[in-house]
Amino acid sequence: MKTLKILPLLFLFVLSSCSSVRVYSDFDSRADFTQYKTYAFHKKGVDRVQISELDKKRILRAIDNELSKKGMTKSENPDLLINIFTKEREQVDVNQFNMGWGYGWGWGWNPYFWGGNTYATSSTQGTLYIDLIDAKKKELIWQGEGIGTLTENRREKEQQINEFVAKILAQFPPTETKK
Repeated sequence: MKTLKILPLLFLFVLSSCSSVRVYSDFDSRADFTQYKTYAFHKKGVDRVQISELDKKRILRAIDNELSKKGMTKSENPDLLINIFTKEREQVDVNQFNMGWGYGWGWGWNPYFWGGNTYATSSTQGTLYIDLIDAKKKELIWQGEGIGTLTENRREKEQQINEFVAKILAQFPPTETKK
């Protein structure tokens, strides 16, 4: 009986965890992040990204928005160059649901209910990398990565890209800065 009470909670946890974006970041511990006030996009790098031009624009607008919230401005002579990179992979989940009351404890095999149903679902896992490069030294100083399930719905896509970028750039500048 305890299992039946826990299943709805487990189901809600699984559903909520599927929609979230996992975020990671890494940085050069010797970099002084307080000196970076301006930025520009690394055109050659952004042009190489293999996604639609509309999605590129969405990502770049979201980055502009988040960096402006941090007090940074776009410049022709920037302190930072920003590059992006994306990748995706298909994820297939197979679930089996066995119906019937069996012998002994709990749900199990029953001669009147043969087997159960097997369901397969697929989704696209996307990863967005945001690289921040010191413009003078031409060195990578910070990298953020966001991983989550992608959607094809245009309205949801815009919201999802904003969420990816906001969560990634929430980790910039790093709290463990140069001492």
